[in-house]
Amino acid sequence: MGKNVVVLGSQWGDEGKGKIVDLLTERVQGVVRFQGGHNAGHTLVVDGEKTILQLLPSGILHAGVQCMIGNGVVVSLQALKKEIDFLEAKNIPVKKQLKVSGACALVMPYHVALDLARETRRGQNLIGTTGRGIGPAYEDKIARRGIRFADLLDPQYFETLLREVLDYHNFVLKNYLMTSVFDVQEIYEETLALASELLPMIADIPALLQQHRQQGHSLLFEGAQGTFLDIDHGTYPYVTSSNTVAGGACTGSGFGPRYIDAVLGVTKAYTTRVGSGPFPTELTGILGDTLVEQGREFGSNTGRKRRCGWFDAVAMRRAAYMNSLSGLCITKLDVLDSFDQVQIAVAYEETEGYSDSRRVVKPIYETLEGWKSSTVGIDSWSKLPEKAKAYVKRIETLLEVPLSMVSTGPDRKHTIEISPVL
Repeated sequence: MGKNVVVLGSQWGDEGKGKIVDLLTERVQGVVRFQGGHNAGHTLVVDGEKTILQLLPSGILHAGVQCMIGNGVVVSLQALKKEIDFLEAKNIPVKKQLKVSGACALVMPYHVALDLARETRRGQNLIGTTGRGIGPAYEDKIARRGIRFADLLDPQYFETLLREVLDYHNFVLKNYLMTSVFDVQEIYEETLALASELLPMIADIPALLQQHRQQGHSLLFEGAQGTFLDIDHGTYPYVTSSNTVAGGACTGSGFGPRYIDAVLGVTKAYTTRVGSGPFPTELTGILGDTLVEQGREFGSNTGRKRRCGWFDAVAMRRAAYMNSLSGLCITKLDVLDSFDQVQIAVAYEETEGYSDSRRVVKPIYETLEGWKSSTVGIDSWSKLPEKAKAYVKRIETLLEVPLSMVSTGPDRKHTIEISPVL
């Protein structure tokens, strides 16, 4: 039988999951994206060539691997078509490899308008969304007024749904948010035009996954964002609008939980987050700026500067048990090469957990010596500086999760495999 592995972010996203999924795809027959939308940017570097994906599973660069977008993903047809066209122009047969759940809720133009207008209205209290309509699309899904991909197979039914939902949203846009409204016919025609070449990719993803399982295939389940952006378990309200934890792999794809064999948590060797919200180990000043510069900490999708700080073992311990991590992948170790000392938050003053986003907590640090030598591109554990080994092994001990992989650069081959999950 094959092995089925969930790969997800263990911090606030941007941990380098795309590279790890891309690397592991060589060992599987299918890759499934199970939540999020085109607000997630996964950067892949293969032989020096960079590819940034938003909706497509990171396994799409591997010929012959089935790639699937599960029902938990909200899909912008414009973003999906743009991404497909870009890769097909590079001779990657996306349309042959990709299947999309008909149950995916669609991100429509009015969702983007709602997202932007709301953030503007919040002023200083903004959430820090990407402004791409993801949250409003999930709202419509939960309110049962959302339009799903399969609804476009029946144009007359789609038009009825569109008129109903626009009647509601146009009222809010005009009378509450004081902004422009949308024309039903214009959106109707634009959407069907986009859908014409995308609808053939609709598939019953749960049934397709079961076929793979019955054939003894191995599958990867790819998350977007990170654990502490989970709508239920993250630093609410500064979160995304979907379930980013391991349980979301099952609800977002239709794959039974007993069929998951391993959960690989991806984490940076330090901590970053984008947007507003609590960040106990955040560094400001020279140290923070150094991490931004050396780590090139700008969103691959949005270009936004990331906030940076020391590794937070308290939050990561919580991520470990919420996701039932069976392995740990530490990325961007090379970013810390120049530091005289590195620190790990091992506790918080006055609290043991990290569940209340409104509580200001002060981290208690443990200091380790820096290794002051380059780890860039190292692909063997034996070649790592001893102090770098000590640092990652200390993280392993604090989290009580076996170290599976260490990444020392952006390229697929810049990876040390210690105890592979596949």
